[in-house]
Amino acid sequence: MAKLPYVNRDDLSEDKRHVYDRIAQTRGSVDHIFRLLLNSPDAAEVATSVGEYIRYRSPLDPAVREISILSVARELDCEYEWAQHEPIARRDGVSDHTIESIRSGRAPMGVPAKNGVYVQGVKELVRGGSLSEPTYKAIEHLLGPSQTLDYLVLVGYYSMLARIMATLEIELDEGLEADLPEL
Repeated sequence: MAKLPYVNRDDLSEDKRHVYDRIAQTRGSVDHIFRLLLNSPDAAEVATSVGEYIRYRSPLDPAVREISILSVARELDCEYEWAQHEPIARRDGVSDHTIESIRSGRAPMGVPAKNGVYVQGVKELVRGGSLSEPTYKAIEHLLGPSQTLDYLVLVGYYSMLARIMATLEIELDEGLEADLPEL
């Protein structure tokens, strides 16, 4: 049981229901994480606008985005994030081998070098708060300045969500399963 209630549309005041409606319209549903965030509709609105940009409008390659999200989920042991994004990663062309390397904690070993740098970047950011100079240069070389910033925002956003989910003890949405081994 989550520490805060999962907010439904009818739980919101009339002037805040647009936040719920926007999430539903953009994402097709309002999953548990967003229903938790809706305990503070204004914070939910700001947070989901960042997520909406990263998921739907950023020029980041979808496979790079999903490799990075799965890497955050792995680093922070966030089963919810993993369960949500593993199928998306597969749909967006991330190989089974790459997904398994991330899941097992072996990555960036076992991941093609071009994608391994994104896994390494997530590890550095989550563990130490910043990128080493070689990792930063490699990512900027591959992505350019604008998409490098998008990558950094992505890692920060999904790290924030993972920490909220861990603190509030979120439950998986119905029909989802996570299979993250203990590291």
